[in-house]
Amino acid sequence: MAKKKFTFEISLSVLNHLGRQLYRSFATVLGEAISNSWDADAQNVWIDIDRKNNGFFIKDDGKGMTADDFEKKFLKIGYSKRKEGINKSDSGRPFIGRKGIGKLALLSCANRITIITKTEGGDYVGGIIDNSGLDNAIKDDLTPGDYPLEDWNIDDFADHIKDHKHGTIIRFEEIKEGIKSSFKFLTKTIALYFRFSLLDNSFAIFVKDRESIDKYQMITHKHLRELAEKTQFLWEIGEYQDPYIEEIKAGIPNKEDENEKALLESEQLEIEGYEKRVKGFIASVMKPRDLKVMATDERVGVDLFVNGRLRERDILKHIPTARIVESYLYGQIHFDELDGDTTDRFTSSREGVVADDKKYKDFLETLRKTILEIVETWDTWRRKHKKRGDPDNNALTDKDRASSELFNAVSGEYVLPKESANRGKVSQWVNELQEDAAFNFGSYAECFISENLIRKFIQDKGIAITREAQEEITRLKTRETNSKNAGNVSVEIRRVNDDTLYLDMNYLANMVDKPQGNEASLARDAKGYKPMRDAVAHTSLLSDAAKQKLTAVYENIKGRIKTLLT
Repeated sequence: MAKKKFTFEISLSVLNHLGRQLYRSFATVLGEAISNSWDADAQNVWIDIDRKNNGFFIKDDGKGMTADDFEKKFLKIGYSKRKEGINKSDSGRPFIGRKGIGKLALLSCANRITIITKTEGGDYVGGIIDNSGLDNAIKDDLTPGDYPLEDWNIDDFADHIKDHKHGTIIRFEEIKEGIKSSFKFLTKTIALYFRFSLLDNSFAIFVKDRESIDKYQMITHKHLRELAEKTQFLWEIGEYQDPYIEEIKAGIPNKEDENEKALLESEQLEIEGYEKRVKGFIASVMKPRDLKVMATDERVGVDLFVNGRLRERDILKHIPTARIVESYLYGQIHFDELDGDTTDRFTSSREGVVADDKKYKDFLETLRKTILEIVETWDTWRRKHKKRGDPDNNALTDKDRASSELFNAVSGEYVLPKESANRGKVSQWVNELQEDAAFNFGSYAECFISENLIRKFIQDKGIAITREAQEEITRLKTRETNSKNAGNVSVEIRRVNDDTLYLDMNYLANMVDKPQGNEASLARDAKGYKPMRDAVAHTSLLSDAAKQKLTAVYENIKGRIKTLLT
């Protein structure tokens, strides 16, 4: 007796798990449709937004499909040309699609979609997928063979079939969450995430929003100009040609200051071990809020692209540095080798790379080292251009960083109006003061704290004022009175009526810690401290030797004061 042969039978409920519930991002849905057009050797894709009727059309001029292709390839879930050993289109484009389930994304954003397609010289073929009908078929546990597509009406495509010689048109009806995104948001999103449309002259994307613009607008790097205007620093990776980057480097005026370029610094980098294999860019903006995509929760990040298609949003989440600079960074990393072999590294949702893939993990670990280099450079450049840097960078002490930031805040108040002829000259003068000011500010703070601590110590211990100190107090009070009279100042200058406030470190030190023979004392250090302290107090610029001497002497003073107070 012959054994019975058994076969698989797939329920339509599988479509739910493979596609309809996996694709949540509108950009992902657009990405699948546009990727199909790319793989079909289309030269143009047109997206027609119809907000009034809560729908949109996507049309391309690819090679289209015959009835046999439509049924046995497009509607066959899991069909992929790669399984036949074909990795490129007829024109030589590397295929973006791999699993053959991306088409299911089309079912996730609309209640009803219609697909029509034709080859050159052929007739349109296609059908309608109604999600409500599909729901019923799933409920009844039908197989794909028991669920034929609905018939379509050519009149619904009247505006789109004119002069359409070949290609595919998809109509989306009853968008599930409505078309909330503005035309500006959509164009910016497409420009950000469909890079092959900007980098390949043989492929173009056009968008029309019937509510705001009645003609198709080609997506170019110009739609990212707002982001470019806020880009402060740039790191180019490998040999990367991108019109967006070229425009930034050409010198877009800074919106906050039209006399300055938005881009202030740039550097060429290579990722060690991946030279010429990885390319792209990482950039930083002036403020973290500049990465917000208009009035949405979307935020531009450092994204991973493979063969021109977005594969992972914000890959820094996989290699966090816990440094503030991450909130300023965006960019695009292109690593085509992730799709260069037989391994499928992409998740079923098409919105990420399989996290535990060794090739991907090794790449991320190496990329992290490059990011850390960028973090250090970012801090240096930020301080150079009078902006707050990274407080976690140990290259500067907390005191030096705070002094530098104080200088930046104060010096910003001396920027002359744009029309001033001396604007550039004064800006240069201010820049020349930056290094000295940071040192002097910190030195003054040390002087202020140390001298006032000694005064508190004198009060607490009830130490009597010496005769020499009293003579100095009398002299300085007389000089202060004369100065107030000359300036017609009648208000009290000092908040506290304390004679020790007239004394500097030299007098204060001799009152609390005189030298005993050759032993170290605060008074001995104060003598060496005084001339440089006076120079700082009078806003003089110190020589390098004086800076070194002042720093060394103050370390002794600080240590001695801490000993006295303990």
